Amino acid sequence: MHKAIIIDDERLARNELKKLLLDFPDVEVIDEAANATEGIEKIEALNPDLIFLDIQMPGKTGFAMLQELDKAPHVIFTTAYDEYALKAFEVNALDYLMKPIEPKRLADALQKLQQAEEKELAAQQAFNRGMLTENDQVFVKDGERCWFVKLSEVRLFESVGNYAKVFFAGNKPLILKSLNALEERLDEKTFFRANRKHIVNMRMIEKIEPYFNGGLLLDLQGGEKVEVSRRQAVKFKEMMSL
Repeated sequence: MHKAIIIDDERLARNELKKLLLDFPDVEVIDEAANATEGIEKIEALNPDLIFLDIQMPGKTGFAMLQELDKAPHVIFTTAYDEYALKAFEVNALDYLMKPIEPKRLADALQKLQQAEEKELAAQQAFNRGMLTENDQVFVKDGERCWFVKLSEVRLFESVGNYAKVFFAGNKPLILKSLNALEERLDEKTFFRANRKHIVNMRMIEKIEPYFNGGLLLDLQGGEKVEVSRRQAVKFKEMMSL
């Protein structure tokens, strides 16, 4: 059974979607919200597996709301604005439903949910312990571009004040999280605090070289070079059994 929250400022749109969802007994609508602020409160309180999210709402948009969540549940966007599909839909959300929503498209979107959830069962259990595993996804926005990024695809986090720069594929957007906050939540078997400014994904290391003062230099898959401080090098060698 999937627990869902509908977030949309139009009551009629919420009612219409609830009616359509009656044909899908494995989706239970546990609550609804009329704006992003209410949406965040309800997501944090009720921990749904799925949200149906309108993009254009008074106050904060759906994208702005996602940025404030620690970890995004599965998202199916619902919107009357197809310009967003072109402009901001680098987000690999589950799906994108145009209003008025067609039952067939809704069925397709929920099929995608089923497939995604099968892969993520183990990750969800780990998240319940407060840890983010490499299968978890975080929401990242950079200007008009948005992504759900699987942590396993992130090579490197770099500290920029209270922000962290996230290196994945050819992108380096900023997220509003300090490196210390990230370090507490990330699985240390995969993500290693190399120095004051960097956390590296150990699976993305291509080469390890000795460096000044007993430190190490790591070459990452994206071409970045990251220094491991002398203190961390001892721990790193233990972990890698070097």
